[in-house]
Amino acid sequence: MTKNVFPENFLWGGAIAANQTEGAWHEGGRGTSNIDMLPIGEKRMPVKLGQVAHPELDDTLYYPSHTGIDFYHRYKDDIAMLAEMGLKVFRTSISWSRLYPNGDETTPNAEGIAYYRSLFETCREHGMEVLVTLAQFDVPMGLVEGYGSWRSRDMITFFTRYAKTCFEEFGDLVKYWITFNEINIILHSPFSGAGLAFQEGENQKQVTYQAAHHVLVASALTVKMIHEMLPEAQVGCMIAGGSFYPYTSKPEDVWQSMLDDHDNTFFIDVQARGYYLLLC
Repeated sequence: MTKNVFPENFLWGGAIAANQTEGAWHEGGRGTSNIDMLPIGEKRMPVKLGQVAHPELDDTLYYPSHTGIDFYHRYKDDIAMLAEMGLKVFRTSISWSRLYPNGDETTPNAEGIAYYRSLFETCREHGMEVLVTLAQFDVPMGLVEGYGSWRSRDMITFFTRYAKTCFEEFGDLVKYWITFNEINIILHSPFSGAGLAFQEGENQKQVTYQAAHHVLVASALTVKMIHEMLPEAQVGCMIAGGSFYPYTSKPEDVWQSMLDDHDNTFFIDVQARGYYLLLC
């Protein structure tokens, strides 16, 4: 007889992201986000990588996030089916622009709050815990166009205001939190990951790492806020995994692979240790 190696309270679950599934991109008072600007086809990658300074929607192209799987309207049936499968935890993200359509408002959108409360209550009704990611790539386009997204330190204020709203409105329903999904994706996909659209003549590497610093500060302040507001809550971090291997056994190739690994993982060092760990 095979012994069950998992404890009874082990959380088996499934995960989605708001921008991948909800659709209803302009319903319920939701504003446009950076992900809504990503079309299918040959024009996708230039926008995704931040190479289009001022992305605009094109009526001739298809934008997947605009419709998703219509989770916004079908979530009750979808959650019921997940529960029927025996899942005990449901991970999803909150669309920042559904709570703060432009991003810099001082009061949240009531319709957005009502939607997420109903979603989380539905999970609880089916005996499922909820694991919420505050930022799974979504950045309101109002902040992209008005502030340059995370290149501006003002974003820290806007994000922590949004996070505080989430803790106030959903803290009684959500115990598990993640601040930023794949927090290092800003290095690999600047616009889709963090709303960075590079302007002509900019030092793109400098802009990216300055923006990454702002993201890390916002994450740290948010974690501090969670522990103060929701002492029983748990919060974790998330990284886009990957490993680099030397092309040859030459010392310079081995050293370069170490540097590249460090670039990919130092975000977790900062989140776990509270400071930058430099590899010189």
